[in-house]
Amino acid sequence: MIARFVLAAGFAFASSAQADIPSPKAQSIAKGVWLIPGGLLPDRQPDGNTVVFDTPKGLIVVDTGRHKWHRDAILDFAKARGKPVAAIINSHWHLDHVSGNPALRAAYPGLKVYASNAIDAALTGFLAKSAADAQPYLDSGKLPPETAEDVRNDIATTKNGKALRPDIVIGKSATRMVAGKSLAVNLAPNAATDGDVWIYDPATKIAASGDLITLPAPFLDTACPAGWSKAFGEIEKTPFATIIPGHGGPMSRAQFSTYRKAFDALIVCSASMRDEKMCAADWTKAVGALPGAGPDAQAQSMTLYYVKDVLRAHNGRSAECKL
Repeated sequence: MIARFVLAAGFAFASSAQADIPSPKAQSIAKGVWLIPGGLLPDRQPDGNTVVFDTPKGLIVVDTGRHKWHRDAILDFAKARGKPVAAIINSHWHLDHVSGNPALRAAYPGLKVYASNAIDAALTGFLAKSAADAQPYLDSGKLPPETAEDVRNDIATTKNGKALRPDIVIGKSATRMVAGKSLAVNLAPNAATDGDVWIYDPATKIAASGDLITLPAPFLDTACPAGWSKAFGEIEKTPFATIIPGHGGPMSRAQFSTYRKAFDALIVCSASMRDEKMCAADWTKAVGALPGAGPDAQAQSMTLYYVKDVLRAHNGRSAECKL
C-alpha cells in the first residue's frame, strides 16, 4: 500500500497527532521469533508487519515498515536483545515494508538486504508515478497534516531509492543460510507484486508471507491475481503451523485456508456480473473472524475499491500486472 491508494480511495478517518502514536511492541510468536505489528492509523499510510528471527549471527528482520515509530521499535528491540541486525529480508517493495531499510543500514552497516529485484522497475515505474500523482495533492494544501507528512516522506524515500535495493537478489526459491540460520526463502513472481518473497523457518514451523496475506482486504494495487493464487498453492505445500501476514495477525493453517478460499472467491466474483458491493460483502463476511480483519465497514470499503477501481477497471488484474 502506498500513497496513490489512500489518495484514490479517499478513506476518511479522524485525525491523530504523531505525539499520540506509541511505537509498537514486539510480541513473542515462538522461541526466537517475534512480531512487531504494523498498523493502519487515522490519516496515515500503513506500516506492514515486521517479523524478527534470532540467529547465531544476530537478528533477521523481515520488512522494516514506513514510519519512524515503527523502525524505532525495531532498533529498540535489537538494542534490548543486545544483538545486531545481521540481515533484512524484504517481502516486496511497497513502501510500508522497505522504508526503514536506510535507518537500519545506518545503525548496522554490516547487514545484508535480501529481496527480489522487482524494486528496480518499481522505482522508475509505479513508485515514480505515485510520487508524481501525489505532488498536486500535496501542493493543494488540502490534505490532513498527517497525510501530507506521509506523502512528503514517501516522495523522499522514492527519490532515495538506491538505498532500498537488495544486496542479495532472490531470483528463485531455495533454502538459504541467512545470518547463520537455515530458511526456505521463496520467490512468488507476478503475485502481489512482480516479485514477492516469503519465507519458512523449519525450526519453528513459522512462515512469513508478506503481502500475499493482508487484512482487512487483499492489497491488489500492483497484483496479478493468477500468480497470487499460484503462490497460495506453494504456501499450502509448506508444513507451517503459523503464518504471519504482511498486515493482520498470525494465522493457523485453518485460518490460512479460510483466507485463501475467500481470496479466490473474490477474484471469481470480480470477474462475474455480480454487484460489486456484494462481492465486497462476501469477502467481508468470509474473513470477519480472522485476526486483523478490522471493522466490517473498513473491510467493505477497501474491498469495494479494489473490485471496482482495480480489478474491474483492468480486466481482472491491476494496471501494473505484466502477465
